[in-house]
This record gives sequence, C-alpha cells and structure tokens, in this order.
Amino acid sequence: MARAVVVHGVGQEYLGRRTLHGPVAAALADGVELAAGAGDVPASAVPAVEDVDVAFYGDAFRSAGAKSGRTAVRTVGDLTDPYEQELLLAMAEAAGGAGERRGPTKAPTPRVLQQAMNALLRSPFLPGPVAERFLLGVLRQVRRYFGEEKVRARALDAVASRVGPDTTVLVGHSLGSVVAYEALCAHPEWPVRHLVTLGSPLGMPSLVFDRLRPAPGDGPGRWPEGLTGWTNLADRHDVVASVKQLAPLFGTVGGGVPPRVPRDVPVDNGWKVHDLLRHLTARETGAAIGEGLRAG
Repeated sequence: MARAVVVHGVGQEYLGRRTLHGPVAAALADGVELAAGAGDVPASAVPAVEDVDVAFYGDAFRSAGAKSGRTAVRTVGDLTDPYEQELLLAMAEAAGGAGERRGPTKAPTPRVLQQAMNALLRSPFLPGPVAERFLLGVLRQVRRYFGEEKVRARALDAVASRVGPDTTVLVGHSLGSVVAYEALCAHPEWPVRHLVTLGSPLGMPSLVFDRLRPAPGDGPGRWPEGLTGWTNLADRHDVVASVKQLAPLFGTVGGGVPPRVPRDVPVDNGWKVHDLLRHLTARETGAAIGEGLRAG
C-alpha cells in the first residue's frame, strides 16, 4: 500500500482514481523534491510513484444519466437550497463582495445572490469561461456530502480502501480535507502520522465546522488520535479556505501534555489559487508531506 494517500476535492466526478494518480503523484514528488533541494527534508524523503495513491470518491456525485430525476443548477437563479445559498454568500464574503447585509432570518434575494456570484467571478478563485457553472457544482457537492449519508459513506470508504499499513501521511484537498479529517477521526488504529490539508473549508463556521463528525460541541475540534503533526496550507485568495487559521479551532491543550494544534502555512498558487496540483508542487507542501513520509 502507498505511503502517501491524496484525497481529492470537488469537481472530479468525471475522472477516476487511476486518471488522477499520474499527475497527482508527479506533483507530490515534485513538491517534496523542491523541499529537499531547499534543505527542508532529506533527499531520501522524495517518494516514488508507487508510494503515492489517490482515494477517489467523485463517482458519488455523478448522475446516472438521462431521466435521473435531478434538477440541474445552471445559473444562480436556479439556486434555491438554503444551505447552498448560505455557502455562496460565505464564499463571496471571503472574496470581499458579499453584497447587501441581511437580517438573521431574512432569506437572500436573487439580487443578493447574483451580487455574491459576481464577486466570486471577479476573484482569482474562479478564472475561466465556465466558472459560474463550476461554482454551482461546488456548492451542490458540499451540500450533498453533509446532507446525504450515502455520499458521505462512499467518500469515507474510498479513503479506507487506500490507507494501508505503510501509509503515514494523508493529504486532503478542498472537500477532500473534510473527508480525510473525518476518516482519521473514525479510524484511530490507522498508522497515519501526519495530516496535510490544502485549501480546506474545515474552519467555516456553521456550514462546515459545526457539521463535522465528531461534532466539535462547545470546544475545539478533535485532534485525530495517532497524529503527530497536521499542516494546513492555504492561498490568501482562496475563498473555499475562507478561515485560513485552523490552529485556534482544532487540537488539544493543557492536561500536562504539549499542545497539539495544526500548523498554518500560507502558500502562493498564482492565478489558480485553489488548484490541487499547484498546492502539491509548492515547496511548503512538499516539506509537510516529506515530514509525514519520514514519520514512517
């Protein structure tokens, strides 16, 4: 089994584990090699292709085909689900353009939602001609993960199927960071020693953080048993990682033991601020993954 397992994010429903493996394994090795060249980790930490695997769950979001019974969300005018609306507004606020403020019980108007979408379309997060359609898909997949038990179970099973006795580092990107975190909490017996989260929404209050399993309650989110390190990396323009500091939200303090909290590290991904491959090729990410590989 692989020493490093990568859990992908949203928008991968038309790909597969092997399709993703080639570019992901190469980018991960490039990042560790760059960190080794800078002296952050020894050269021996650079993994071979067979040391890297991908946990794929994108098929859980793929429609069965014609007459599937699902209503397509093609424009912001089709956005009627309250959770998806709130997630859109939260991401737009992180981009600096949430539109008009609303009262605590007032539903967002179409005008407010369109303002939020326009703010995101102007941000570095969503370049390209199909940006609006992609964002609407993001909102729906996050909502389905937290709202549909079969989808959540499929994602967690995908991670469990790839983690083996040699796996010491788990890497989660975007929604995949939520999947990776919940999978680790559910399996304290795993040999994983380092969690690396990339462009993670784990810190988003109400919409993500408060819906995690195990539930944080009134205290911090649980530190997965067995971990010796957790590195969280985010680009400053990434609206998915709207809360970029996870250290105040997760971990253990007191009780006579050294505090264990995530290490928050900023990265610069250029104009593709949320891109998985750009995250993996960053020296900072390579250093974190290399540290996890050395733990084995």
